[in-house]
Amino acid sequence: MSEATLPTDAVLRAQAETIAEALRERGQMLVTAESCTGGWIAKVLTDIPGSSAWFDCGVVAYSYEAKEGLLGVAPSTLERHGAVSQETAVEMVSGALARFGATVAVAVTGIAGPTGGTPDKPVGTVWIAWKRRGGYARAGLFHFSGDRDAIRRQTVAHALEGIRKILTT
Repeated sequence: MSEATLPTDAVLRAQAETIAEALRERGQMLVTAESCTGGWIAKVLTDIPGSSAWFDCGVVAYSYEAKEGLLGVAPSTLERHGAVSQETAVEMVSGALARFGATVAVAVTGIAGPTGGTPDKPVGTVWIAWKRRGGYARAGLFHFSGDRDAIRRQTVAHALEGIRKILTT
């Protein structure tokens, strides 16, 4: 994806406003569990005035210890599959819902670079998981391109789009 096609701040804001409206209409709350985006999803959402009516909290869990302690990711999951895996993303999103009062959650974990990639998980590899309270988690694997900012920006946009979808289907 070229820089010209990266989602702009205005696009992210519009996505967040759509989510805010859907959450308000349904009387639901959202929680985010973020690794590679470092709280960017929560920031975009809480930039909207009145977000305390529908945004519960955001957790930035970068380290294995934080993923385990704050979100309940099993040490064996991290050992077996690593932080950037479907299993970890699903445990992050499930843990966020289990620990906080929200009804909808999103979790992201990935390799934003410029270092940290491997042949199996190159820079730009990102797992995003979404879940409603009482429902099943769904997760998607993405391979984004560009520099660190571009990878993170694309992750935020895809995470927001998934929240919108889970709220409107």
